[in-house]
Amino acid sequence: MDIKAAQLQVDTWIKEHGVRYFNELTNMAQLTEEVGEVARIIARRYGEQSEKESDKDKDLGEELADVVFVVLCLANQTGINLQEAFDKKMDKKTKRDHDRHHNNEKLK
Repeated sequence: MDIKAAQLQVDTWIKEHGVRYFNELTNMAQLTEEVGEVARIIARRYGEQSEKESDKDKDLGEELADVVFVVLCLANQTGINLQEAFDKKMDKKTKRDHDRHHNNEKLK
């Protein structure tokens, strides 16, 4: 599924199952919360913190999907075509960063 289709799917879900979009500030708070849940899993599963028993069943994929869902909500409600924005960003990064990363001694 491309990003445009995902935005449409989220919008349809909001219209069919939700009452309305949360306002932008609420969704920004939701996004922060979801990113925090991703950070907790990463820090404990892949970082140096010990993983608590209650965290072992946490699904990183599901938490990343929560982040994507809220980002899609924010894009929809602010009129951003995220597919266009992403394509533009990838083009910019490709032109700007190709040689930079290949020449970075820290990455060798």
